[in-house]
Amino acid sequence: MRVDDPSLIEKSAGRRKRRERLTRDGRLAILAADHPGRMVTKSGKNQTLMGDRRSYLGRVLRVAMNPRFDGVMGTTDIIEDLLIVDELSVENGAGSFLDEKLLLGCMNRGGLNGAEFEMDDRFTSFTAESIRRLRLDGAKMMVRLDLKDSRSLDTLVSCAERINELNRNDTPVFLEVFGVERTPEGYKANKSADELIKTIGVATALGDSSRGIWLKIPYCDEFDRVAKSTTCPILMLGGESVGNLPGLFREFSDGMAAGRNVRGALVGRNVLYPGQEDPFAVAEAVSKIVHERVAAEQALTYIESARGLNMNRLTSGTA
Repeated sequence: MRVDDPSLIEKSAGRRKRRERLTRDGRLAILAADHPGRMVTKSGKNQTLMGDRRSYLGRVLRVAMNPRFDGVMGTTDIIEDLLIVDELSVENGAGSFLDEKLLLGCMNRGGLNGAEFEMDDRFTSFTAESIRRLRLDGAKMMVRLDLKDSRSLDTLVSCAERINELNRNDTPVFLEVFGVERTPEGYKANKSADELIKTIGVATALGDSSRGIWLKIPYCDEFDRVAKSTTCPILMLGGESVGNLPGLFREFSDGMAAGRNVRGALVGRNVLYPGQEDPFAVAEAVSKIVHERVAAEQALTYIESARGLNMNRLTSGTA
């Protein structure tokens, strides 16, 4: 379809039924699928696991088709792949799986992982205009602050300018922010409560209005203090996939209880590559923590029951 009918992308975007409101209950569980755009293809010990696009897209689709999960955030290629598949689904009579889903466009991916210029987080993917044209539901950008690198100031100024543009279209902004330190192994996020509190104060002051800003930040100890540092809604990020679902679920469950402005999760590799588990089931468990406020232990019980159901289907030949 990319060769024969690339116009299918805008046709699908124009047909897609959008939500009337960003969130139905004040909370969101969204999949992050923007990592390859910044040369991040590693998951677990495999350096290029996310580099197999057919496999990667299949996992994204598996999560996107979960009716409880709110939506997907991705770069231009990922979002457009989803729009193509959705239009083919409609044309073949299966209906749309993107209707009423949130689609968020990722904007700045220029700070390539491991590059000498990694802190130069230029805007190289979606623009405010392309997000408007494709009728997406929001925009995502990232600020990594290294106080010893002047390129962080360039990123701050660029983000402020893009927020101004998005505000003119009343487009919500999902702003990922945290401080970093350069180490011999590369940049590492500083996840201390004190550093996050100071960084959040900088991030929420960007642009001509903060009315559309949702923060995306890592969970940390004393997360209740972090939540108190802003009135903007907060989504927790998942970080690298390390195969520790109990730990992930516990962080999300504790985070949701840390403050009323903690409103969900924007998580990627931990849902897409959860070891031997089904991404659909892990997405469901995360959604239960976010929307139903279930405890981590209940989410794990759900995963175990889903695993047993899948095994029964496989052994009975109904999978």
